[in-house]
Amino acid sequence: MSALATLISFDTALLVVGIVALYLGAEALVEGASRLAIGLGLRAAIVGVTIVAFATTTPELFVAVLSGLGYSADLGLGAIIGSNIANIGLVLGVSALIQPMSVSVSTLRRHVPFMITAAVVLVALGMDGDLSAVDGGILLLILAAFTGFLLYRARSTKADAIGTDEIDIEDEDEVSAQLKDVLYLGAGLLLLFIGSNWLIQGGSGLLESFGFGPRFIGLTVLAFGTSLPELAASVISAVRGESEFSIGNVVGSNIYNIVAVLGILAIMVPVNVPASTIALDFPALLVFTFGVIALMLRNYDVSRIDGAILVSGYLVFFWLILP
Repeated sequence: MSALATLISFDTALLVVGIVALYLGAEALVEGASRLAIGLGLRAAIVGVTIVAFATTTPELFVAVLSGLGYSADLGLGAIIGSNIANIGLVLGVSALIQPMSVSVSTLRRHVPFMITAAVVLVALGMDGDLSAVDGGILLLILAAFTGFLLYRARSTKADAIGTDEIDIEDEDEVSAQLKDVLYLGAGLLLLFIGSNWLIQGGSGLLESFGFGPRFIGLTVLAFGTSLPELAASVISAVRGESEFSIGNVVGSNIYNIVAVLGILAIMVPVNVPASTIALDFPALLVFTFGVIALMLRNYDVSRIDGAILVSGYLVFFWLILP
């Protein structure tokens, strides 16, 4: 076996194991975070839009930050934009093909505006060719506003729920359950750290051996790998008929990807925005964002036909970014 073939085999193995570790880590993180949040009195619907959405965004955070520190910030930028497009075109599209999903008015009013704001602000800030620390600060301010809004809604929901649920759990059992959830969180974070490193090394090495650049690697392999938790969570929810959870997960993840992940990345290292990103990736992000909102507003649902449109759009985007 030639040296090149050996290198490709090793990179492929790293890529596959990295994706598996990311998936398992996200699942453990979601499990632990969800149980802890529900144990603190939050309703499942709020947990889906907040805790689970943020937890499934953690792979993007690890990949983007590690890419920026050890490889290229461009790689992290591509991973985030590609992940957001994949969340809409692939995750929501596939979920709708499995089971048509109704869209709640509350999601459209309370969370979708933040998703629009995040996408538009990112494009506006990146049009000058870079994302500076100041730009990162602006994104983090939007994150603070979004988090404050969610905490306000969660507190209101929790207050409304007081007295409606009967809880009969011994203190020792409750402490034991919380300890188990914390262990889940720790294991999830460890797997995410390891998986992110292996995904970056394997994906970058594999595609670089075939002549692909950082932008393509970020938009494809890294974006798809980090979108697996959202895909798994949304597909399972679609099968169970929990459409609000699926949509809330994608909307929340797309918000956190931009304002949290890119905000932190830009604060840590300057992020160059290539001309190709400005010319194609930014417009594609806006088209997918406003396109899916138009589909939701039409009949307050995402039908199988809508799902086919979203998946087809994602395949077209993938074709357009091929070198």
